[in-house]
Amino acid sequence: MPNRPIDEQVVKYLTDVHSIEEQALAQMRSAPDLAGDEQLAAAFRAHLTETERHEQLVRDRLEALGASPSKLKDAAGYGSGKAFVLFARSQPDTTGKLTTHALSYEHMEWAAYELLMRIARRADDEETAALAERIRDEEAAMAERLEQSFDRAVEASLREQDPDDLGKQLVKYLSDAHAIEGQAIGLLSKGPDIAGDPQLATLFEQHLEETREHQRLVETLLDTHGASPNTIKDAAMRLGALNWGGFFGAQPDTPAKLAGFAHAFEFLEVGAYEQLLRVARRANDEDTVRASEAILVQERAAGAKIAAAFDRAVDAALQAQGVTA
Repeated sequence: MPNRPIDEQVVKYLTDVHSIEEQALAQMRSAPDLAGDEQLAAAFRAHLTETERHEQLVRDRLEALGASPSKLKDAAGYGSGKAFVLFARSQPDTTGKLTTHALSYEHMEWAAYELLMRIARRADDEETAALAERIRDEEAAMAERLEQSFDRAVEASLREQDPDDLGKQLVKYLSDAHAIEGQAIGLLSKGPDIAGDPQLATLFEQHLEETREHQRLVETLLDTHGASPNTIKDAAMRLGALNWGGFFGAQPDTPAKLAGFAHAFEFLEVGAYEQLLRVARRANDEDTVRASEAILVQERAAGAKIAAAFDRAVDAALQAQGVTA
């Protein structure tokens, strides 16, 4: 069993990534049947095999350290995975929602292994660090495959809905983007107070201003189409932001968990705007095309900036718990 506080952190982060893999397994086992496109389905099936191996590798590493997965964390992860499957299945554009959320989740896993790798290196546990690096790279490869699938995801989503009414579909995608920006505003508004590091706090403050501008821009685009934000979607996403804010504030390693989640959330936004961009092109809506392209640049930049601050987030998380390497 670990005998130093930093070793205990390695075990804690390993149990975290194990629960994330349990959630991924719950999603990947259903994803091929929901994909709506054979190429996407094949990518999900291939990644299911990888995910099963990741879960076993993490379990084996925990056992080598005299520990075991957390039943409570794993149950929560599995339950969240099944809930997402139900959500995706209930949407009129199942393939698009599945692809967007899967991209975000791959970045969640990528971030979790980046954080684990840093903790392990601070503990001089090179075996765990090497494991984290290897799995991290496979999660990144899956994220890239999903990035290359947006054209197919949009084609399938339009087939699932009403492909002949692009104006109507464009408004739906705009209202989705507005709701996601609302959730981002809720998260980023809380971020500076719980970031635990001044540089991270500044990143959240700066992106909060960008995010407010994104939402205003989407509102303007909706207005040009004679539409308005969907109050039900917006309220649901705001509630989600409140729940996540409370969750992160209650964690002993808030800075690290918040940074990892914030990075992943940027790619939820990336997925939404990549699909909005493609629908706008089909609808010959140049204003929405230009806006989507500009917002995508800022969302990707924010994700990269947060990832670049992971070392600071880990240091702040350890400091908050009184742990020294």
